[in-house]
Formats: sequence, C-alpha cells, structure tokens
Amino acid sequence: MNTKRTQADRRKFIKESVATAAGLVAMSAMPGKNIRASDQPGSESVAHTGRTTGTTAQAPRIRFSVIGINHDHIHGQIAATLRGGGEFVSFYAKEPELAAAFAKRYPQAKLARSAQEILEDNSIQLVVSAAIPAERAPIGLAVMRHGKDYMSDKPGITTLAQLAEVRRVQKATKRIYSIMYSERFENAATVKAGELVKAGAIGQILQTTGLGPHRMNSKARPQWFFDRKYFGGIICDIASHQFDQFLFFTGSNSATVVASQIGNLHHPQYPELEDFGDVMLRGNQGMGYIRVDWFTPDGLNTWGDGRLTILGTDGFIEIRKNVDIAGRTGGNHLFLVDQKETRYVDCSKEPLPYGQKLVDDIINRTETAMTQEHCFLATELALKAQQQAQRINVRK
Repeated sequence: MNTKRTQADRRKFIKESVATAAGLVAMSAMPGKNIRASDQPGSESVAHTGRTTGTTAQAPRIRFSVIGINHDHIHGQIAATLRGGGEFVSFYAKEPELAAAFAKRYPQAKLARSAQEILEDNSIQLVVSAAIPAERAPIGLAVMRHGKDYMSDKPGITTLAQLAEVRRVQKATKRIYSIMYSERFENAATVKAGELVKAGAIGQILQTTGLGPHRMNSKARPQWFFDRKYFGGIICDIASHQFDQFLFFTGSNSATVVASQIGNLHHPQYPELEDFGDVMLRGNQGMGYIRVDWFTPDGLNTWGDGRLTILGTDGFIEIRKNVDIAGRTGGNHLFLVDQKETRYVDCSKEPLPYGQKLVDDIINRTETAMTQEHCFLATELALKAQQQAQRINVRK
C-alpha cells in the first residue's frame, strides 16, 4: 500500500466533505433572526432534521402501515420511509381524536378497523409505530410474529423483560426490529459527522458527550407522559438517542454503565416524572457522557439546544443539532477543530440516508441502516442505566 497516497486521499476527502453548499467558513458568531419554532411537543420531530417532511420520495418499493400515533415523531418516521421508497397504505389508532387529524394529513392511507387488520395484510412489509412507549415492544412482537419488519419510535423498548422477549422473537423470526434514533438518522449534521469520523478527520475517537435538553411544555403533554410506567424513565426515553450515538461514534460493540443518576428536581406536582438524568459509560472503543433534562427555558427559540461533542486524538467535532445560540439561523450546525484550523459546516442540505437504507434492508435482508445488535445494545445500556440510577434531590 502507498501510505503517502492513502493519506493524501484521506485529506482530500475530508477537505471536500467539509466544503458543503455554504462552503468552508472560519468560525464566527454571525447575527441571525430570532424566529420562534413551535413549542408543541411535535416540533421535536421537525427540529431533529432542521427541515420539513416534504422531501422528495422515491417510487414505491415496499408497502407500509402505521399502528400507534401517540407521539408526533411518527411524522418523521413516515417521511423517512417515504423518502426510501415506501408506499403508505393504512394506519390504525385506537384514539378517534388522533385518528381524525392524522387521516387529514395522510389522505393516501386508509384507516384500518383494527391493528389485527394490518397485521394480517400480507401485502404489508413494514409496520411503523409511535405508540405510547410501553406499548411499542408488544406491537413490535406482534409485527414480527406476523412476518413483517418493524420501525419503532424511540424508546422502542421500556423494560429489560421486554428486551429479552424482543431479542428472542427477532432471532426466531429473522425480522428487522429498527428503532428510529432521529437525533442521528434524521439530523443532517450528525450524519455528516459520521462521514468525517469514518474518514479520520479527528483521528481515533476517544469520547462522546451527548446533551439532550428538552422543553417541558406540560400543558400540551398527554397524561401518560407524566407516568413512568408508560415512558420508562428519562434515561430510557430521551437518552436512548445518546446511547446510540456513543456506540456509533466510538465504534464500541460492548460497554458498561459506570454511573448514572436521575431526579425530579423541580416538578413535585408530577411525582412520577424525572426531569434530570446523566450517565457515564465505558466502552471497548471509547468513553461517553450523557446528560438529559426537561429544563429548556422559554427564551430559547426551539425546544432544546441538543449537542454532541466527539473527541478524537487529532481534534474534535461539535454538533449543534437544533440551534446555534451564537447567532446562525436554523439547525444542523457542525464545527470541526483539528491540528490546523477551526471550521464551520452548514449541513442543512445534507442527505438523510436512513429511510433509503432501511427499505434496502427490507428488500435485501441486509443490515445497512443499523445492525440489529447495535439497536439492541443501545437499548440495553439505556435500560440498565435507568435501572441502576441513583436518585438525587437538590430541592431545598
């Protein structure tokens, strides 16, 4: 192998990768307009991508249906599947008020009389769900037992007992059980960071720091949102994204939870709620730190200043997923610092390949979107961190 040529090729790829539509720009705090995004819970599904769901879709390659529409993340899941070549044919929701609004948004999909009607439709290859979190694994088990693949909103599994059964049935049926980790799959800056890390832009990855703050917006939340038995706890729920990113960017395929803690620090009126959680991780290829909370203030123009920092031996990448509080508008901001310079990349026009890859996997029986073991390990770590978390209380 010609080492000098390989290194030159790598440098050329990195240089071309960061020279996106906005070009390669020196880091600066440019003033921007303060445009307030929607504060409704559903605004999260759009803010992960920094774009609307109107991306051009491929011609249909598979047929898919939806069971459970309790979280607005369902719209991002549908958009990804449409982009990948899915034909949306039917849906079922047990709540009439949710079904009515959903039917207006997706007139191409008929309302099924029951979940069983969808499960028994042999023309359906994929079922997508954003049901109440505790119901997602039972739906997935039924889907796989009926010979179909499954894509769940996160968290896709809320207990270790559910995880054990999902693993058993997935192994027996060989169906796909995919969890839509939208902070990676549907955030273009995070997708770009994956390309840069793979190209060696910051050397060997040592550690990731993932921050997932959210706005409470309690008046707009359904009752199940405040009951731990339905959402699984703050680490299980919100931090599921960060466990996925930790494994992906460090390349770890085994890890342990060093420490974790949770608490309801400021919302005593909701005794089952956890509004803060953090975790330390040690993987076989790197370390990780995670912090999630429900403390986004109303003064921020979006639901949460989600960030990811990836530390390497030769530099670091910071992603500001939804907002740059220094002044740039929109989301999908990437900053890369190496031994030579500091660079900024606007990733808002980068492609989002998850939907395409998942449909490919359904057709070809491959694992290009996400390996099944990665999906389950990210979930296992989140559930173990939630289960062993020390409860804290700082209220005076």
